[in-house]
Amino acid sequence: MKKLFLILSSVTLLLFSGFVNNSPKPSNDEIISARVDSVLSLMTLDEKIGQLNQLSFGIGWGPTIKATVPDEYKAQIREGKIGSFLNAIGAEFTYELQKVAVQESRLKIPLIFGLDVIHGFKTTFPVPLGEAATWQPEIVEMSAHYQAIEAASAGIHWTFSPMVDIARDPTLGKNYGRQRRRYLFRFVDGCSSC
Repeated sequence: MKKLFLILSSVTLLLFSGFVNNSPKPSNDEIISARVDSVLSLMTLDEKIGQLNQLSFGIGWGPTIKATVPDEYKAQIREGKIGSFLNAIGAEFTYELQKVAVQESRLKIPLIFGLDVIHGFKTTFPVPLGEAATWQPEIVEMSAHYQAIEAASAGIHWTFSPMVDIARDPTLGKNYGRQRRRYLFRFVDGCSSC
């Protein structure tokens, strides 16, 4: 009886295995690409141009600055005419701008906030050349980690850092070039570890 049950079960599984959907699942890249294409097809020309529009708010430095958002900026964000801001600092302030973009605009596209964080945000670290001159990549990684934490806590998504001169200069020799690459990799590792 057990043999008959095993044989029938095996035959049933073999018969129904042809009905199982074996199509490969799309990768994350394919899903993201399809979503981007979908949003782009919904955008008007003005909205596409608006995504390229980057305004500098120019309100100063520091994560605790409180400022009000001008109504003109809110209206432009609602209309999809602003894609990113430079120098818009402060978690509450950037949240207020972001809220307008993702809740009140037609396509709900989030804003990007950028800032120069070349050698620190609130905590100041040596300039990149000084860090590289230490020949201690773990120090570079540590400073990048703290820069990323401080900038992210102030609502900054995008920093113009690290500043690495990767142009080839034959007078500098191979070791210096390797050091620049090592600096760059450790800096990126530090920022990514947050």
